[in-house]
Amino acid sequence: MKDIMHAAAAVFASALALQAVPAAAQDGAAAASPNAAAAGAGDVPRMADGHPDLSGVWWGGGDVGGPGFRTGAARGGDEPRPATFTDLYQPWAKEHAATLTDADDPTLRCVSTAFGTLNVRFWDVGAVGQIISTPEFVVLLTETFHGYQLVPTDGRAHRAEVPPSRRGDAVGHWEGDTFVVEVKNFTDDTWIWAEGRVSFHSDALRIVERYRRVDANTLQIDATVYDEKVLTEPWVVPTQTLQLAPFDQIMPLDCLGVETYDLAGGVGN
Repeated sequence: MKDIMHAAAAVFASALALQAVPAAAQDGAAAASPNAAAAGAGDVPRMADGHPDLSGVWWGGGDVGGPGFRTGAARGGDEPRPATFTDLYQPWAKEHAATLTDADDPTLRCVSTAFGTLNVRFWDVGAVGQIISTPEFVVLLTETFHGYQLVPTDGRAHRAEVPPSRRGDAVGHWEGDTFVVEVKNFTDDTWIWAEGRVSFHSDALRIVERYRRVDANTLQIDATVYDEKVLTEPWVVPTQTLQLAPFDQIMPLDCLGVETYDLAGGVGN
C-alpha cells in the first residue's frame, strides 16, 4: 500500500514539476505579466466598473518544494492543527473511507478533484492557475487537466437546467472588494484532494469562496466546504495566500492516464 501511495505521489510530483517550465522556458509566457510590473505591492488594480481586477497567474510564490513556495498561513509551533475535511466525517463516512485506498483515487483516471490537493480550488491537483476577470464574468483556468470555470458576477441564481458535474456550477457576486463564489450541483464520483488522500464527498457538496486581492501581487482566498450528508459540520479551509507569478500564461498540462494506469489497478481513462 505504501509503495502505491509513494508511487502515486511521485507521479503527481512529476506533473507538478512541469509547471515550473513556463517561468523558465516559455519565450512568450515567461515575460512578466502587466500586473507584476507594478512597483512593489502597489495599489490594487481595478476594472472599469471599479471592482478589483483579480486577473493574473497565481501560485504559491515558487515551484512546489522550492524556495519561496507556500500556501496558506504559517502556524505557530504551539497552535493545534486545524481540522481537515476528513477529520469532520460522520461515523458512517469514516467507516466507508476505511474501505478505500489510494488506488481508488479518481485522479489516477484523469478525473479532476472537487476542490484541490493544496486547498486552492482553481489549482485542482496542480499548484498554479490563472484568473481572467471582467465585469460580467470571472474565468478560473486550471493548468492541470486544462480545466476552466466561468463564474458570472451579477449574483444570479444557479442554473436549474444544468446537470451535476465534477467541478460543480458556480455563481458569484461582489461584497465590497471581495468576490464571493458559491459552487454546488456536484457529482459524487470525485474526491476533495488527490495524491491518494481518501476524501470522498456526496452530491450535497457546496463550497463558498471569498477572493480578495490584497495588493497588486497578493490574492487571498477563504473557503468553507459544506456537505451535510458526509460531514458533522462545515469545514473552514485555512486562508490561502497566493502570489502573482512572474509569467502571464499557464500551460496545458493534460492527463492521458498512461503514467497512472498501473496505480489505478489497470483501469484506464
